[in-house]
Amino acid sequence: MNGLSDVRLTLHSQELATGQNNGAREAGMHDASSGQSRWDQFWRRLHTRKALLALTPDQLKDVGLTREQALDEGLKPFWRI
Repeated sequence: MNGLSDVRLTLHSQELATGQNNGAREAGMHDASSGQSRWDQFWRRLHTRKALLALTPDQLKDVGLTREQALDEGLKPFWRI
């Protein structure tokens, strides 16, 4: 492995910690008191999706994605989950 899997695991654990997994994701998005964390999530999504579009075919293979899957996810607006 070249480290991308480590990054993917780290990002996934951060998403779990911020409540983005399953039902907690929607609950967190509607909570007015978590406004700052919502913008943090938007910012993170924007940058990780842009980074996903820049991955080479070998890097995509390492994280288990096809180019089509990367394009589908990478071209989503940052406000979409």
